[in-house]
Amino acid sequence: MQKNYKKYFLLFVLPTFVAFVIAFVAPFLMGLGLSFCKFQTVVDAEFVGLDNYIKAFQNKEFITAMGFTIKFTLVSVVIINVLAFALALMLTKDVKGTNFFRTIFFMPNLIGGLVLGYIWQAIINGVLMSKQATILSDSKYGFWGLIIMMCWQMIGYMMIIYIAGIQNVSPDLLEAAAIDGATKSQTLFKIIIPMVMPSITVCMFLTLSNSFKLFDQNLALTNGGPSNETRMVALDIFKTFYGRMGWEGVGQAKAVVFFIFVSAIAFAQLYFTRNKEVES
Repeated sequence: MQKNYKKYFLLFVLPTFVAFVIAFVAPFLMGLGLSFCKFQTVVDAEFVGLDNYIKAFQNKEFITAMGFTIKFTLVSVVIINVLAFALALMLTKDVKGTNFFRTIFFMPNLIGGLVLGYIWQAIINGVLMSKQATILSDSKYGFWGLIIMMCWQMIGYMMIIYIAGIQNVSPDLLEAAAIDGATKSQTLFKIIIPMVMPSITVCMFLTLSNSFKLFDQNLALTNGGPSNETRMVALDIFKTFYGRMGWEGVGQAKAVVFFIFVSAIAFAQLYFTRNKEVES
């Protein structure tokens, strides 16, 4: 019976593979080729070698956006995962209304990025009115506004993943630890966290990738202001490609550089956390 299934394996995989090639591989290869060209449309591309990449790395706005994105990602990843894990621990206890609170915390993840950005822009500007300021008055307001918005959207989603991991921890292990006199901190760091490493791997990957690729919320909340100090890389690529005539190739080169950078960070994180899983 199993051999019969193997004969039809390629038949079942083929539609997904074709869709993947059309939707991802072909556009990526086309974009990679265009990053070495000067163009306005794909039919008038003119090969210029590494000129686009040189311009990209000489562009101060791109370097500033990369630095801001890295800082934003580091802060958001730490805060989101710590708070999501803490909420998951609380909501796996025998407390009334845990299902209600899980639903409430998860709901922000269902709101679209642009809508979320405009909502938080109104909230933050309302709070800053007491200082006669707006979110665009100072870059620190924009930075922490993005952090708060990102955390509000992502914590509930990560919490659900952590809850699933914590619920898979064997009660017998926890009971044995309690009998042996283990403290709460010892139980947490020696049993729960090592057993939840697969969930940590998934949450770290999701928060890293979503933080680096943030676009809609950045566009709606600050649009890169003030003076492009809160512009993230995805928004910088968009404005380079669509906002500067003759820089389409440079925008494409920035996109390739960004793809390579984010992929390297993501794979490094996966390698590190999966090694921790094996050790655990």
